[in-house]
Amino acid sequence: MRRVRALFSVLLAVGVFAALFALPTTGVVPQPPVAAQEEAAPEAPAEAAPEAAPAAPAPAAPAATPAAQKSYLRWTYEALGFRYTIAFLVLSFAFFTLLIMNILQVRRVNVCPMQLVEAFEAQVNEKQMQAAYELAKNDPSVLGKCLAAGVEKIQGGLDAGMKAMTEVGEDENMRMEHRLGYMGLIGTIAPMVGLLGTVDGMVKSFSVIATSTSTPKPSELATGISMALVTTLAGLVIAIPALMVFNLQKNYAIRLMFETGLNGENLLQEFAKLLPSKKP
Repeated sequence: MRRVRALFSVLLAVGVFAALFALPTTGVVPQPPVAAQEEAAPEAPAEAAPEAAPAAPAPAAPAATPAAQKSYLRWTYEALGFRYTIAFLVLSFAFFTLLIMNILQVRRVNVCPMQLVEAFEAQVNEKQMQAAYELAKNDPSVLGKCLAAGVEKIQGGLDAGMKAMTEVGEDENMRMEHRLGYMGLIGTIAPMVGLLGTVDGMVKSFSVIATSTSTPKPSELATGISMALVTTLAGLVIAIPALMVFNLQKNYAIRLMFETGLNGENLLQEFAKLLPSKKP
């Protein structure tokens, strides 16, 4: 349960961080400075000619209108572009899907439930061999599958039962590692996609400089630079929690599989003691 709470805390932190991106920016987009008003006309001489007509007042400069506010989420989409937005959305959805699936699968109740250990041991102590076998066969956990396979082959000896149980355990362990490995793969691919966007954005900025006949405007260079920075940020935002959760769940799965093998061997040895000894 502590493991599940820790994972949900990570999800909550990522959700809060993503919500902050959607908040509108507090300031107004900076505008180029308004041209200074014309200097005031020099003072008229003390004794001006009476026939001189008064000068017409200069038109007032128009007030600068503030630009419309733009949310950080919209600015991020414009900086990423359509291609990188789709790529990072696919990686994000795949990460959360695998995360929920692994949270539901890598649990003690699905790998090594203590209730099965206690119930199987109780049936063995009461010498109910068939009931113990049915109990393990009907349990969908990894330990139940291992015990059922070992009991089925134990007629050929304890070594045969251990071998069958080990084979099933290795197969279940491989499936669990594959599911966790996909999450690690996302954590590896995401920063690579961000690096691709970084190179793409810098190429765009330098192409503007190369093809411009005059000094390019900062706004023309900002498009490529913003793509370079935002793609790197998006890749790291996906990769950091993906790698963190991958390692946490992998270590937890290794510990559960170790307990499964240890309990399975002990229970199968106790079950083998109930078998009639073979006469030479």
